[in-house]
Amino acid sequence: MAALTLKVEATCSTTKARVCELSLPHNIFNTPIFMHVGTQGTIKGVTTKQLNDLGVPIILGNTYHLGHRPGPDVVAAAGGLHEFMNWDKAILTDSGGFQMVSLLKLAEFTEQGVKFQSPHNGTEMMLTPEHSMAIQNALGSDVMMQLDDVVSVLTKGERMHEAMERSVRWLDRCQTAHKNTIKQNLFGIIQGGLDPQWRKDSLKDMIARDCPGYAIGGLSGGEEKADFWRTVSLCTDHLPKNKPRYLMGVGYQVELVVCSALGCDMYDCVFPTRTARFGSALVRTGQLQLKHKQYLEDMSPIDKDCSCMTCKTYSRSYVHSLLHEDTTGVILLTIHNIAYQLRLMSDIRQSIRNDIFPDFIREFFVTLFPDRRYPEWAVEALESVGVKLIA
Repeated sequence: MAALTLKVEATCSTTKARVCELSLPHNIFNTPIFMHVGTQGTIKGVTTKQLNDLGVPIILGNTYHLGHRPGPDVVAAAGGLHEFMNWDKAILTDSGGFQMVSLLKLAEFTEQGVKFQSPHNGTEMMLTPEHSMAIQNALGSDVMMQLDDVVSVLTKGERMHEAMERSVRWLDRCQTAHKNTIKQNLFGIIQGGLDPQWRKDSLKDMIARDCPGYAIGGLSGGEEKADFWRTVSLCTDHLPKNKPRYLMGVGYQVELVVCSALGCDMYDCVFPTRTARFGSALVRTGQLQLKHKQYLEDMSPIDKDCSCMTCKTYSRSYVHSLLHEDTTGVILLTIHNIAYQLRLMSDIRQSIRNDIFPDFIREFFVTLFPDRRYPEWAVEALESVGVKLIA
């Protein structure tokens, strides 16, 4: 049995959206899917049993952080990350490459790899393609990401081109170093910044390496949204139809709806769980900041249409009171926000199956923007695939 199979089950007759069945060693689930981020083997405040109860099919782990604490040897001794965290569903691990941007002041770039200074204890760590693969092989994730040379999307000129070409060379080294192709899938990452020709060059070189799946990298870093969606659409136009397309670092609900219309299958972002820690609940009309005094006497659930444990059991008033006194409030909000993202993606998939996705999109936008002042980039992106928000 292959370590990954993708079966296209339904396509939208208007947009580039599709529903696929993605089979991985630890789970089979449908896309489009949003993947929640569990940086060090946990989604903060939530147990794996709670994630299972919610129906979460796949989560993320971070190679850079797990490589420091507890370390790959400890995880391997436990039988891999699945056994270590008692999680029997799928796991995707990133390569550590994103830390090249987020920890830039601590990093030194060479052709060999990236030398980091640990923010934990100040020790140096050389992250090479080979080392990234060794850590991810020890973790035993279903999907591993290549180490790529990540630079800010706003970088221009030779440094961006160098990063694009180096990422191809590093993919070659990752593929050579990958020791468990029977049970783990190595995805390549498309780079090239906002330059359409460089993106096409990256696509050509990466696709030639015949990875089980591909990620669209280097976006969601402060670029103009018009550049963002055009780059995403260019990549989905050229990526293989028989392999998953993973748009990295995307998690706002408008982005998930629009980028599904542009043909993406997988997403990840810390936003839903991080915003819960600041007291925000996700709903179809946007966000509720439950720390605000207006919810002190509000006895309604966060979302009457949500079936999560939080919404079925507790009121906005109760969660509001806990957010000021107890970490339990954050946990309850985290559970709700995870459930919200799962339901949103399920609704997207069902509307594609029923071939009413354009109608779903229009209803979604009217609910979120009742004044119909839609983001211009979203209007343009959706028009590019045949969906008009404004008559």
